[in-house]
Amino acid sequence: MVGFKHTLCALLLTMVTGVAIAQNNTNSPYTRYGFGDLSDQGFGNSRAMGGVGFGLRDGAQINPLNPASYTAIDSLTFLFEGGVSLQNMNVSANGVKLNAKNSSFDYLAMQFRLHPRLAMSIGLLPFSNVGYTVSDTQTATDPETGNTTAYARNYTGDGGLHQLYGGLGFKVLQNLSVGVNVSYFWGDINRSRAIYYPNMSSAYKFQQNTVASISTYKLDFGLQYTQQIDKKRTMTFGAIYSPKQKLGNDYSVTTMLVSTSTGLSESTTSLKPDAALGLPNTFGIGVTYNYDRRLTVGLDYSLEQWSKAKFESNSTDASVNEDFTETYAFTDRSKISVGAEYIPSLTGRSYLGHVKYRLGAYYTTPYYKINGEKAAREFGVTGGFGLPIPRSRSILSISGQFVRVSGQGANVLNENIFRVCVGLTFNERWFFKRRVE
Repeated sequence: MVGFKHTLCALLLTMVTGVAIAQNNTNSPYTRYGFGDLSDQGFGNSRAMGGVGFGLRDGAQINPLNPASYTAIDSLTFLFEGGVSLQNMNVSANGVKLNAKNSSFDYLAMQFRLHPRLAMSIGLLPFSNVGYTVSDTQTATDPETGNTTAYARNYTGDGGLHQLYGGLGFKVLQNLSVGVNVSYFWGDINRSRAIYYPNMSSAYKFQQNTVASISTYKLDFGLQYTQQIDKKRTMTFGAIYSPKQKLGNDYSVTTMLVSTSTGLSESTTSLKPDAALGLPNTFGIGVTYNYDRRLTVGLDYSLEQWSKAKFESNSTDASVNEDFTETYAFTDRSKISVGAEYIPSLTGRSYLGHVKYRLGAYYTTPYYKINGEKAAREFGVTGGFGLPIPRSRSILSISGQFVRVSGQGANVLNENIFRVCVGLTFNERWFFKRRVE
């Protein structure tokens, strides 16, 4: 048992180290827009159940999707949870296909009770990821001579946002809990765009690099109400709300002109303290049905009002080409999730009888627009297991996710993603008095 604990600590320390090196863990061209790909905020059990979590109450696993759920933990339990994922992505557009493989740090958190009515959770997880390289070739026609000139465009980006949260859940009544998460956000989003003329020796190469360094806070509120139907059946109703938040940031733009014949270059750097970056109002409701503590079925719906949020830099610097300023059009993002978890037996000696079998699905739309239209639709199916660790109360969560991102509009870009998530929940009884004979 001691060896298992040492192995667990080494694994969790490896996850923490991975935060510093795994910031760019995606190759999606869609991360070119806004804050990039928004990370799944759920942990092991939620990810295998289609992402449900607003009404989920499980005293054996952490659920930051609704901080009111923290009060489900009992007085003797200390939870320590971490997760990583591996993914294989296939991208196709206009007959061109690309395959990319990535790994990522997903989350690291702990949870414990402070008082019979008060519980706390602290965690670290990514909020968004940016990582892409996109290039194409265009032609321009001189209106006077009618001559055409070929030029190439190249877009690259990396980075993302991390969040460190501290949350409290308070049990107002026996069946009513409220909670709040306070998160600190930080991270850099780096983007580079270039235009060059490969067939002209006397032309200039235009390049612009933008860096958004973000540091701010965020609040998330939650509520859960549990209704006892009879001795074996309960229903839990959950709701969450996150108010819109302007992001503190340092935004800089460096523009460079390089002569392809002489190699001489000139560059200007502009700081933009007036960059308007913000997060939207978020609303969510969910319900779970539990039968005999063995079957849990959940349904969630959320709405993020990105149409009222911004990611733009309103530069008045004449040295900056206004065609290259960062301005993105957002649209509201909605998501519906459904999931279930089944445990064959709570007693008995059969190991398979104690395994948690999970299944789920979800549908969502992106928060960014391309050419004034919604960029894509996304749906996924999930499944997995919660495997008990022998001679302990800990759980190893393994899940698989198949995600289909279907592009809309004229330039269709499709993504097929298969992702494997591995999470480990260390469940230990720490807060009890040992009796010495």
